[in-house]
Amino acid sequence: MAKTQGFFAKLLSSFFGSNDSDAEKKRKIKAIAKNLSKSKYHFFKNDEAQPALAKFLYDIYKAIFPAKAMFMAQDNPNRLKTMIVNYSLTEQQHAVIDALSEEAIKELMKKSSVDKIRAQIQQNIESLLQFFSPEKIAKIEALYKKMVMFRSFCTYDFYFLLKKFDASLREGEFNAPPRFDKINADYIGDELKDFIAVAYVFPEKEDWSDLVKFFKDTKGSEPVTLNVWNKIVNRINSVKNSRVLEMMIQVATKDPNYFPDYSFTEELIVDDYIDKIRGDAQKTLDSLVTAMQNNKIDGLLNQIFGTTQVDRLANYTAVNSAIYERKNLGSFEYVNELNYYKAFLLDFVKKDVREFSDLVLVRGTWSTQALSTPMSNAYHALIDSSETLLAFDAKIAENAEIGVKLKNHMPSVDRGKEARNIVGTILADLNEEAKKLCVDGTKNLIVIAKTTKTLLEDYAKPNGEVIINWKELDRFSDHPIKELGVEIYKSIYLFVNLMQSCLGGATS
Repeated sequence: MAKTQGFFAKLLSSFFGSNDSDAEKKRKIKAIAKNLSKSKYHFFKNDEAQPALAKFLYDIYKAIFPAKAMFMAQDNPNRLKTMIVNYSLTEQQHAVIDALSEEAIKELMKKSSVDKIRAQIQQNIESLLQFFSPEKIAKIEALYKKMVMFRSFCTYDFYFLLKKFDASLREGEFNAPPRFDKINADYIGDELKDFIAVAYVFPEKEDWSDLVKFFKDTKGSEPVTLNVWNKIVNRINSVKNSRVLEMMIQVATKDPNYFPDYSFTEELIVDDYIDKIRGDAQKTLDSLVTAMQNNKIDGLLNQIFGTTQVDRLANYTAVNSAIYERKNLGSFEYVNELNYYKAFLLDFVKKDVREFSDLVLVRGTWSTQALSTPMSNAYHALIDSSETLLAFDAKIAENAEIGVKLKNHMPSVDRGKEARNIVGTILADLNEEAKKLCVDGTKNLIVIAKTTKTLLEDYAKPNGEVIINWKELDRFSDHPIKELGVEIYKSIYLFVNLMQSCLGGATS
């Protein structure tokens, strides 16, 4: 009974069609093949790609090969973007851009202040922006769009596809005519899909004269003449409209649902161009300012300490900071500044400043106590900060309170946020404390320097008005008071400059 039903089912299917998907697929492919056989382009027959297809592709390949060679020699697409925008600029705009170059900014640094240069850069950028009207931007973007389509098409690997029709074909050699054979169309299915992706994007009736002129003006020659290129585009659009390649792929790959994808993603280049010029100018200025700042710092260090290598801390160091930096947890941000401050405390404050302060604050008779109070408070704060600094550095030691806490949490920072947050918070707190030590110390030194300057002026008078017993102090001083005061003022002046260069306005 079952066999009888199966027989009748097949019989009915043969008369009325079948719902079977494979049968439907075959029916569609057969219909596509029938339409394909009627095409004026004889690219396909009996599941084989014909020499006519190879000839069609070869003629294009031969015509655009100089363009391909040009693009292969210049394989940086960003350079093409820059060339196209630059091509659209007037001499005046080029002059503005030249003024934003690294060389121009370096020259300005020799003649002007950083603030004036920064303002000049901004003015030049604004001048450049005014040139790029919406109409001008649209024209530039349109030219670049053509460039991208042209480049993608010319750099398509025609040779790889054509070599399947003629194994003896040599790339870039066009002396002898090729001998193309028919081949299984399925063998080139992927290559045809790739060809469609770069060839079918060309709009109909597009004006390519501006792109050809661009090449002639910038390269000195036309890689493809306008007449030849227009013929190529027209032939491709004709093939596209005939759907012959699409149908070939559908039949050859037995995929009637294949639909070509040749969408084009437009890329806007003018904004990126301006951003790059602005960014490069800013980087150049920042780099020069940093170099200038570093030179200034090195010069101050040599004047103050006789060396640029000042290392006085045991634990709050660059070496120990690297452990946290590698994990992106933060860093010891004020290693240099705190080293400089500690060195100055040891080398100058506890020697020359102490000697001068002991002399004028202990033995000096001030006309009013209020005049001596700022210097006294500042001096004692500096001496106290020396102990505070030692304690700060000591608590980061491996076996000390903070050091142990950091050490215990470091193994867990890769596995959870909590440990990362704890370590990050500890580092931030340490940095804040280090900065405060440097800032407060510098402010106290400024107080001492100002008072010292006042005292030096008072010392030069026949009769002191701030300190009234200068002659008595001369007898107790191990060094000439004027020379000692001048040395202290100069040293503090240099050190304050150093800290201001490192910390900015925080010490003001």
